[in-house]
Amino acid sequence: MGGGAGPPMPDSVERHRQTAAGRVRSRTVGDRHDSVPELVVIQGMAVADYLMPAVAELGRWTRAHLVELPGFAGSGEPTASLDVPGYAGAVVEWLEQARLGPVALIGHSSGTQVAAETALMCREEVVGVVLAGPAIDPVARGAVRVFARWWVDRRNDPKSLDEVHKPERQRVRSRRVFQVLRAHLRHQLEEPVGALTVPVLVIRGRDDRLGTAGWARHLADLASDGRYVEVPGTHSFCWRYPDAWSSPIREFADR
Repeated sequence: MGGGAGPPMPDSVERHRQTAAGRVRSRTVGDRHDSVPELVVIQGMAVADYLMPAVAELGRWTRAHLVELPGFAGSGEPTASLDVPGYAGAVVEWLEQARLGPVALIGHSSGTQVAAETALMCREEVVGVVLAGPAIDPVARGAVRVFARWWVDRRNDPKSLDEVHKPERQRVRSRRVFQVLRAHLRHQLEEPVGALTVPVLVIRGRDDRLGTAGWARHLADLASDGRYVEVPGTHSFCWRYPDAWSSPIREFADR
């Protein structure tokens, strides 16, 4: 698809907090409002910069934080080989140190798995969970299958998405990418979602080839209080359409 510069990178407040799993960088936009919870966004697999324009859209109406997992983006090296609950543990520690009060967790792609596990560990602080582009759909649970579907999906993304990913991907060696991919392929998102007692919002790009509409709807049905919405775009809809998730998440947060 066409290139272009992509959406601009917004200004943010950067912080680093040390956890048992490694140093965690966060970037914050917006101001806190008593009427809605703060939002904590968890990055996708190995990359985070692509989410910042969409996080900035959330920052127009509340304070939003992009949390980067150990070993990726601007965070430090992990202290051990981490699985999905291990990454969730790092987010739990970050939340304990940040002391934000009630929050809604938002995960994108593989970040949805981390968000769901984090919510189970932080039952008092987390008042809602958003699964944006949830992963990994059973139809893609295999190294070859997930790569094939990702390849088809990315052909409909602008070239600017690859450009924004490039610096972060250069930091991460192939061995670590395959390690974290294996961990996420072994994790079944249905299990923590079915155990959640807080409201859950599932958001899917209409052209997402990594996750099917049927499975995304199934996740919403598994939750005790689940909703499903579709927005324009592919699996990485939040890069081309950074404001697409703002309205449904705001309605969700206002509840």
